[in-house]
Amino acid sequence: MRPEFDSLTSRIQSGKAHCILSWKLDRLARNPDEAGKILGMLQRGEIQHIKTSEKDYYPGDNALISYLEFGMADQYSRDLSVNVKRGLKSKLEKGWRPCSAPSGYLNTKTEARGENYIVKDPERFSLLRKAWDLMLTGYYTVDQILSKLNNDWGFRTRKGKKRGGKPMSRSSLYRMFTNQFYAGMMEYQLGGKNNQKQEDYLVLPGKHDPMVSLEEFDRVQMLLGRNGRPRPNKQHEYAFTGMMKCGECDSFISATSKQKLLRSTGQLKPYTLYYCVCARKWKDKCSQRHYTNLNEIENQIMEIISHFTILPQFKNWALNALNKQDDKEFEEHNKIIEAHQKALSSAERQLSNLTQMRMREQLDDEEYDRERTRLKNEITILKTKEEQMDMQTESWINLTKKAFEFACNASDAFTNGDAEIKRTILSAISLNCVLKYHKLSIEAPEWLIPFTKLREQVAAPIEALELTEKLCVERQNDVFTSSRPLVRGRWDLNPRSSP
Repeated sequence: MRPEFDSLTSRIQSGKAHCILSWKLDRLARNPDEAGKILGMLQRGEIQHIKTSEKDYYPGDNALISYLEFGMADQYSRDLSVNVKRGLKSKLEKGWRPCSAPSGYLNTKTEARGENYIVKDPERFSLLRKAWDLMLTGYYTVDQILSKLNNDWGFRTRKGKKRGGKPMSRSSLYRMFTNQFYAGMMEYQLGGKNNQKQEDYLVLPGKHDPMVSLEEFDRVQMLLGRNGRPRPNKQHEYAFTGMMKCGECDSFISATSKQKLLRSTGQLKPYTLYYCVCARKWKDKCSQRHYTNLNEIENQIMEIISHFTILPQFKNWALNALNKQDDKEFEEHNKIIEAHQKALSSAERQLSNLTQMRMREQLDDEEYDRERTRLKNEITILKTKEEQMDMQTESWINLTKKAFEFACNASDAFTNGDAEIKRTILSAISLNCVLKYHKLSIEAPEWLIPFTKLREQVAAPIEALELTEKLCVERQNDVFTSSRPLVRGRWDLNPRSSP
């Protein structure tokens, strides 16, 4: 569709104009239909004069020549379209998006035309990554994240010549959460959105640094709703919407609020009820049409939490025991780090000596380049391994403490917490949550399974502690120590199966 072309021809047909001034014919007609329309009006005298930078056209001119020149103009437009698509597709296949970078990224402008690439925006990349992190928790809405992004963190869009420098809009944030570019993929339609050809629709991996992983991107799409569509705003805050699925049709479980008049007191009592979205809309596709009360769901979650809840005494003893048992492994780890540091210092010293030898002309260029490349690669590998070991040690300590704290306090936190806390706890204890016939079933994550086994195996010692009112400290230590093999080997740096 060319609305300006249609406006031009209608003005000529109505007698408001009778001449056309154009740079070239290929600017005037882009396809055979438009060329035929212009030529017909020229031959009928509706257009009395077409003036271009190269030639003048009149109604009395040879029609064959006019047809030939319009055909050449049409072919030029077709060739241009093919060449542009080829250039765009070539850049896509190289791993780079052939258009302006989205928020959080920048286009370089230092390379030759067509060779520029996309880099992180140092000012905005980390802020948008924090927005993804909040969305991944599952208990922040898009509006809440938008408020934090613009008001608390001071995010502003990239400033351009005519626009930018403003807070991010709600629709832009939704587009970011549904854009595969942030997960390292490029989705591009050659020829624009109006082009419906399947072969011109491309989804290719990009060379830019992704902001999130594909797994994280898929989880956000699940939280946003089917096909990444935004969830509607509601007045009520429900703890578990978007986290449970129907066990029959695999649709999401939603919630609603109802009120019931109690005849005995004359008061309205509120209820929160969960239901299958598909069953309420299409009753013939799913039989799960009955509501499930929030209290039923919370009681089942509490029962699941009770399977891995541990006593505070056991938590404190376990952390102390693990710290003592792993002293030797930390010493071995430190020795490995020292060996890496010595190897790194040796490689850096060799590189320095190599530079001095080259300055004294004891090496030629070929030998110097070869050895310099080898030493630099060795230094890079050693530094990377050292950073990875430090991160593994730190993450092991933090994860161990957090796991025991969670297993000890999850029950009380769920009982006394608000909807946001309850949502967080359910997200932590379940990878897949299914509701069918009012029965809730979850798939527990791997890190939680050992706690369930521990509780089953140390049930007898725990009961002994609870039943004996005046149990001495030595007896307590004996009871916990008898459970040491159950914990040993599960949380250290070199995991091995328990006896």
